[in-house]
Amino acid sequence: MTTSTRGAARTPAVLVLEDGRTFRGRAYGAVGETFGEAVFSTGMTGYQETLTDPSYDRQIVVATAPQIGNTGWNDEDDESGRIWVSGYVVRDPARVPSNWRSRRSLDDELTAQGVVGISGIDTRALTRHLRERGSMRAGIFSGEALAPDAELVQRVQAQPHMKGASLYEEVATKEAYVVPAVGEKKFTVAAIDLGIKGMTPQRMAERGIEVHVLPATATAEDVYALEPDGVFFSNGPGDPATADGPVALMTAVLERKTPLFGICFGNQILGRALGFGTYKLKYGHRGINQPVQDRTTGKVEVTAHNHGFAVDAPLDKVSETQFGRAEVSHVCLNDDVVEGLQLLDQPAFSVQYHPEAAAGPHDAAYLFDRFTSLMSTVREGQRA
Repeated sequence: MTTSTRGAARTPAVLVLEDGRTFRGRAYGAVGETFGEAVFSTGMTGYQETLTDPSYDRQIVVATAPQIGNTGWNDEDDESGRIWVSGYVVRDPARVPSNWRSRRSLDDELTAQGVVGISGIDTRALTRHLRERGSMRAGIFSGEALAPDAELVQRVQAQPHMKGASLYEEVATKEAYVVPAVGEKKFTVAAIDLGIKGMTPQRMAERGIEVHVLPATATAEDVYALEPDGVFFSNGPGDPATADGPVALMTAVLERKTPLFGICFGNQILGRALGFGTYKLKYGHRGINQPVQDRTTGKVEVTAHNHGFAVDAPLDKVSETQFGRAEVSHVCLNDDVVEGLQLLDQPAFSVQYHPEAAAGPHDAAYLFDRFTSLMSTVREGQRA
């Protein structure tokens, strides 16, 4: 990525897709060039949480909501220490942010962090194109990076695909750290950072859990040195088929029958550990308005998603695995994609979506209570 920052709002820009389609607009944020997988997010709010979600590493995010930036940028809502998206695509950027917590504009923050974006394009047409053709490689070019379209298409086509990309170690913490329990400490959890969002350990801390966040390269010895009551595997970017290390670690956790909870990438890791395959979705699920049914209760939840891969597990039967019986616990009502797994013979479960959902909705926050209940049940059984 190359960037500069002067005169962005007046600078022509172009978004180029790998199939040759182009969209012309104005630079938004930094001026220069960037590459990534073009995906669309349907959330009408929560753009700050989206941009700072490590799961969006190497992706150019298209906002389907027509106006973005109304609430500016504050210093409280980041999900990590930086913006992770490769680029940002909006139709109508807010001219003046209006929110009591705002410290600067979204445009200013994108510029400060060197994130190349584009505004003033028909994001509705772009989203329909990605739904029909699928997520694909793309580039945003502005300023001195502009060149004839044919040359830009060739540069986009030379970029790596998301399928087969191993990215979780790029975004994970390099050093372990602790998020203390709020109030009385009830449990200790080892959380494997594969691209964890800041709100996830916070949701656990609110329930009396002391969370030890460990690097993606953590070993079973690292985990059990903490004498944890439970183990958590986080969300993260890239192709789960490349995550052999986390799969091996999860297998070790399952062998010990330690209470286990996974979110998003963690759900895909559990799927692999149980012997299921994973596959890339045509255009994925991204946004905060996705309907999911909890098949254990029949309840339908509106949920937050960010995933381009899914677990290939049967919806119509209980599966036999090396760790006992497993079943699909949650399913997306839009397209029947697996959105959750659970073991029936030991305390382990996962969901594909985001129950921490800082920007909302909060329908699925009960899953953290379910994890707490699992740890409590196992502890009581050990005492008996």
